Formats: sequence, structure tokens, C-alpha cells
Amino acid sequence: MAKKYTKKHEVSYYECDINQTMTFPSMLGVMIKISEDQSDALGRGSEFVNRFGLTWVITNYSMTVTRLPKVGETILITTQAMEYNKFFCYRNFWIHNEQGKELVKIESVFVLMDFVNRKMSSVNEEIIAPFESKKIKKIKRQEKIEKIESGTMLPYRVRFYDIDSNQHVNNAMYFNWIIDVLGYDFLTKYVPEKVLIRFDKEVEYGNEIESHYEQVAMIDCMKTRHEIRMQDQVYCEANIIWKNK
Repeated sequence: MAKKYTKKHEVSYYECDINQTMTFPSMLGVMIKISEDQSDALGRGSEFVNRFGLTWVITNYSMTVTRLPKVGETILITTQAMEYNKFFCYRNFWIHNEQGKELVKIESVFVLMDFVNRKMSSVNEEIIAPFESKKIKKIKRQEKIEKIESGTMLPYRVRFYDIDSNQHVNNAMYFNWIIDVLGYDFLTKYVPEKVLIRFDKEVEYGNEIESHYEQVAMIDCMKTRHEIRMQDQVYCEANIIWKNK
């Protein structure tokens, strides 16, 4: 069975929004740090991976949110590199409170990318072996993300601090562009329940992007559809289900 790795984390005020709940960029940032800590502990940190001219990139997240962590709360974050095939690695994350109740579950898809040509590489067995992930042949089908039918948009410019050490926009930053367009009234009335997001292309420093979105009223919740576009090409797309507070 794949190795699990767990760490405690106290949620700080600067990781939260006006609702006093953890933001997606903060939550994902902490989760990725936990996965990096596990990799370091297994001798497979970024320095080891970089020796092969490779770096890890996330292509998909599927999130189920019971509730978001709150400011001042101590949470337990667990990660497990579940399975892999020739090109894709499937890693899960969980957030539990101190009583052991699951707050958030995230299923993610990682790929190895060549630093020079910025293209996907096949999974290196020497890199993945210590995680004891299950090797599978099939490519796991991700849940379909619905396209925008009739939406609106706001423009954003990619800033210096949006770029991470891999020299591209950190995936967590996309959530700022995706969620900000919904506005104060919406974001103080609704809380996320399910998130699907796919990262299709890299955005670079100085790019002018458009955050397109639409809201769809459902029987007992709201759905929002999102696309990050540049020059009519889609760079990221997402669907979010929201419930009333």
C-alpha cells in the first residue's frame, strides 16, 4: 500500500478570507508543502527530481468540501501517492480536524515535465519507487467539466509574485482569478461544496488573461463555470458547486 504522510497545521489569519475560512490558494499551498515534505523524507525531493531535468506539475484537482478550515483551527493534513501509470501520478490529500472528522478531500493528478522543452515526460520509476504507489495500466478518466454557455469576464494581468520557482504561474493562483470574479455578495453568501479544475496550458509573467464565468441556479445550490482564457485559447477551466451558508 502507498505510504501515507500526515502533519499538523494551525490555520493563520493571513491564510483566511473575510469569512474567516481558509482560502483555496492557502489550503493548496499547505497541501503541496506536505507532499514536498514527504518527498524530501523519502529522498525524492525537488533536487533529486531536477537531476533528471524534470519537475512536477499538477494537471487536475477534484475536491469535496464538507467545510473549510477556520482561522485558529488546528488541522491534520494527510497525503498519499495512490497510483501511477506511464504518464500520470494520482495523489490524494485529506484535511481532518483534531477530532478526526474529514473536512476536505482532494484527488489530484501530477505529471513530470521536462524543464527545457516544457513537455510532459513519462514517469521515472526511480523517482516514484519509494512512495510504494500502485502501478496501473489504465488512464483514470476525470469527471467532465462543463463549458461556459453564456458568461461574462474580467481581465487580469499576471504579476511577478504569481510566478513560482518553476517559472510559471503556481496552480493555486488560478483560484484567485476564478473566484474573485464572483464578487463580495456571492462569496459571503455561498460556500464551496465541490470543485473540479483542469490546468491545460501554462500562463507566464506579464500575460493579460481573461477570467470568464457564469452562474447557474440549481434546485438547492449554485453552480459556477469558469475558464481562464488568453487570445481565445483556454488555459484553465473549472466547475464549482456552492451551497448556502
